[in-house]
Amino acid sequence: MPTEPMQEIDQLRDAIRRHDHQYYVLAQPEISDREYDGLMARLVALEVEHPELITADSPTQRVGGAPLDGFDHVTHSVPMLSIDNTFSEQALRDFDGRVEKGLGGEAYCYVVDPKIDGVAVSLRYEAGVFVQGATRGDGSTGDDVTQNLRTIRSIPLRLRGRKIPDLLEVRGEVYWPRTDFDRFNAEREAADEPTFANPRNATAGTLKQLDPAALRGRGLAFLAHGLGRVEPLTVETQSALFKRLADWGVPVSPHHTEADDVDVVIRLCHEWTLRRHELDYEIDGLVAKVDRLDQRDALGATSRAPRWCIAYKFAAEQAETVLLEVAVQVGKLGTLTPRATLEPVQLAGTTVRHASLHNFDQVERLGLRIGDVVVVEKAGEIIPQVVRVVESKRPAKTRAIPLPKQCPVCKAPAVRDDGGVHIRCTNPACPAQLKERLAYFCARDQMDIEGVGPALIKQLVETGMVAEYADLYALRDRREEIVALKGMGAKSTDNFLAGIEASKKQPLARVLAALNIRHVGTRAAEVLAVHFLTMDAVAAATVEALAELSEMGPIMAQSVRDFFDSPAGHRTVEHLAAAGVNMTQPQRETVGDQPLAGQTIVVTGTLSRYSRKQIQDLIKQHGGTAAGSVSKKTAFVIAGESAGSKLTKARDLGVEVIDEDTFLERIGRA
Repeated sequence: MPTEPMQEIDQLRDAIRRHDHQYYVLAQPEISDREYDGLMARLVALEVEHPELITADSPTQRVGGAPLDGFDHVTHSVPMLSIDNTFSEQALRDFDGRVEKGLGGEAYCYVVDPKIDGVAVSLRYEAGVFVQGATRGDGSTGDDVTQNLRTIRSIPLRLRGRKIPDLLEVRGEVYWPRTDFDRFNAEREAADEPTFANPRNATAGTLKQLDPAALRGRGLAFLAHGLGRVEPLTVETQSALFKRLADWGVPVSPHHTEADDVDVVIRLCHEWTLRRHELDYEIDGLVAKVDRLDQRDALGATSRAPRWCIAYKFAAEQAETVLLEVAVQVGKLGTLTPRATLEPVQLAGTTVRHASLHNFDQVERLGLRIGDVVVVEKAGEIIPQVVRVVESKRPAKTRAIPLPKQCPVCKAPAVRDDGGVHIRCTNPACPAQLKERLAYFCARDQMDIEGVGPALIKQLVETGMVAEYADLYALRDRREEIVALKGMGAKSTDNFLAGIEASKKQPLARVLAALNIRHVGTRAAEVLAVHFLTMDAVAAATVEALAELSEMGPIMAQSVRDFFDSPAGHRTVEHLAAAGVNMTQPQRETVGDQPLAGQTIVVTGTLSRYSRKQIQDLIKQHGGTAAGSVSKKTAFVIAGESAGSKLTKARDLGVEVIDEDTFLERIGRA
């Protein structure tokens, strides 16, 4: 292999990477676009001439490969936890008090960053090369969007500089800069194409494109704000690590600020409340984090959020507009929900045309009438809310908003829940309910059937191809009809049918969750499946037997019983079984004796030898049930450092509390 082409290719790649960093990260271009294009053209020509020299981290490979059939799932090596939010100065001081107490008076400081309203992702680098990128997902598992992230020019495909870790996981936000978003929308409007509502939702949709080439020209960007695994970790603070990240070419916020105490944090929050619109991207608050990494470990986390950081959210932005109409939407359980149609108004950088009204009790509480001047608010909600009527500006002619007496879709009678706030359509065969139920049935946490969107479901229902869940499993005999549907085609249809076939093997827990039994979510479905193991056993269980289960209770138990007693519920399960859907739950892997059989156990606080997830897995392997809340049914609580309300409740109820070492002794792991 000649050395000259390889040397020139390396030199060109290094130059292009440096110019990408100067342009997309530092906004300090050193050469013209024409000169940059010349470097890229020369590199492309050399790689075409010497294809054996092409590498995955070459700048020419940012957009490459065929469109994906779907996204694989990625398990995060370190969970991407949520961050607790606060809206007040006092809550920040309360948080600081908890940090001080948790660290036992040890000195500490914070780093503060503007909180970008984007899409959280994790980037994984091995030996300095970008190998995988994933969305946050549910915090434990996300979608593999590596190909799409490779198209974002501010994300380096290879790190630069010295002392690069063998493994580096960078957490941050993908966002759409306002100028690029507005430009792209203007181009779509000129082409008579629908425009995007706001940068955050458009970014999420863009990252879910199956063809990476569709991202070209959109101008998405990335900023780092956190980390996952780093091996070896040679720094002691996040601020030091972020200086390293910048040296390695990873974009970090230029507004990343160190704060000696909570007073500085509060001052920064007040400053950024006024400065937020100076930036070319949306922010909805600031995040304060303890800087020292060992102190973060000491503070630990709850099951949901770290104890070492907090997000201060800006006060909601409000605007006045006119209520033009109230539409009624039908949910998967028949709930009739009012939705406001508004005179378009600018709010928090987006044009608002619709707002949530939640339920008809809310309409009555607000005293709303069609034609009213109303105040709409956006405070972390995707859909803004109507918060009050400006009665002093009420026009002379307004119209009352009547309670619905029938479903707007199927015209069946509408009734209010006994003692509840919801009004529901009484027709279980209502097409609107069916569409919502099918979307839920096919979703990731249920039967996980890829490629099922609202447009496809609408066509399947309206053509009569699907009238119940089991009809999905007969679609293999109607392939040509599906191919002919709008937006489909041979490849999409085959992927859709393959996903349906694969879903037959889902465990009982997923099937129970997918049935849309009122009050039964994914956790309750798992409890039922693990205890009863078969659908027949669940269907035969009495209310008393169901209520005895951990995390169930009488209301949920009665709801399960009502479903299986109803003709519709019985028919649904019978038809799914006839279609070949699995109706059993695999036995959990067990380890030797089962000393915890029949016991419900809660884990709380920060443990020293195992993570909370590892302890919960040990509980299950030894026959027990790991619960998330303490009740009279709890056998005992395993409490680590900084245990909170669960420990207090256990003591109040007289539930036994043990430490990690005692638990390990009980299962023979001491």
